[in-house]
Amino acid sequence: MTGFSADWLALREPFDRAARNASAALLDLHAMAARLRGDDPVLRVIDLGCGTGANLRELAPRLGGAQQWLMVDHDPRLLAALPESLEGPGWHAKARPLRIDLEEALAAVPFGEARLVTASALLDLVSASWLDALLNHVRMANAAVLFALTVDGRVAWAPGLAGDAEVHELFATHQRRDKGFGPALGGEAIALAVARLDAMGYSVTQARSDWCIEEAAMLRAMIEGMAHATLEQEPAAHELVGAWKARRLALVDRTCLRVGHVDLLAMP
Repeated sequence: MTGFSADWLALREPFDRAARNASAALLDLHAMAARLRGDDPVLRVIDLGCGTGANLRELAPRLGGAQQWLMVDHDPRLLAALPESLEGPGWHAKARPLRIDLEEALAAVPFGEARLVTASALLDLVSASWLDALLNHVRMANAAVLFALTVDGRVAWAPGLAGDAEVHELFATHQRRDKGFGPALGGEAIALAVARLDAMGYSVTQARSDWCIEEAAMLRAMIEGMAHATLEQEPAAHELVGAWKARRLALVDRTCLRVGHVDLLAMP
């Protein structure tokens, strides 16, 4: 599985938070959690590809009440950064780490313990066959799913510049390369997940959770990252990409970038 640094996860977390605040009106997570608990006072959650715990920090206050989280990741450095517990008015969450390579050992995740399976910024990295395997485990556990911040292929720069369309096309192709789970779904992930969940009889709600980036450090990271990925995809495009990167960096203080994401909630 492709890894992400703690520095990148920290850089993106404020933008993730703002994006999920925008989607919250359509996803009534407190009511969902109450329904999932039933007679159990503790809501049991599995977080796949948990990183340093951004999903836990974001969701636990919105779910409310007592919660037990199983935090699954392959990177011991990220797992070591997880909090053991978090709490606030009306809620308390305990977290337990589990080191698993989700590419190789998805079946080792104890899905039967969960009422809610969640992941953030994961679905666009995985293959169709891996997604099918995950959803099969979820269905057998009769668990709900909440997949947050899945890219859907929408990218818009303001102002637009020459080279944007060419770079975006190559970048989108790179997003579909193997990230450790087989050929990645990229911007097609949400549509496929919705189709599969509908076929399984789940009730599905979608909400946009776009990044809206005007902060210079994040813009530079996005420009550098897109240029690097584009050249990995097509090394012969170095002149095009180099010129595009220079133009974009020169305008970084007067730029807004919108990156399309979708949050998906599905109830059995």
